[in-house]
Amino acid sequence: MEAMGHRVDIMDAWTEDGARLPGYEYIAVAAEAASFFSGKIPDALPKVLSAASSLSGKKSAAFLKKGSMFNNKALSNIMRAMEKEGMVVNWSDILLNAPHAEALGKRIGA
Repeated sequence: MEAMGHRVDIMDAWTEDGARLPGYEYIAVAAEAASFFSGKIPDALPKVLSAASSLSGKKSAAFLKKGSMFNNKALSNIMRAMEKEGMVVNWSDILLNAPHAEALGKRIGA
């Protein structure tokens, strides 16, 4: 994405508070399920999204790293957390592996 002229920053929901999020035009969220046997997402994700202000109307994408029996449920929970804060999720996908994630990343903003 940086090669296409986009600024890319990585934020860790476990260590940051989300205060920088409103400054971005497009927000891509990538996460993994909290456990193999559930579709739950880590508690840190909804907390960091709710701590950020002015996310309403922000275009966004939701990605889930494959690794759970309930991948679709976990992806749905990520999107629900984002939409609860007013974000407009216009793309979602399950990341199969690193090359797949890189290929999808190149399509963001293209």
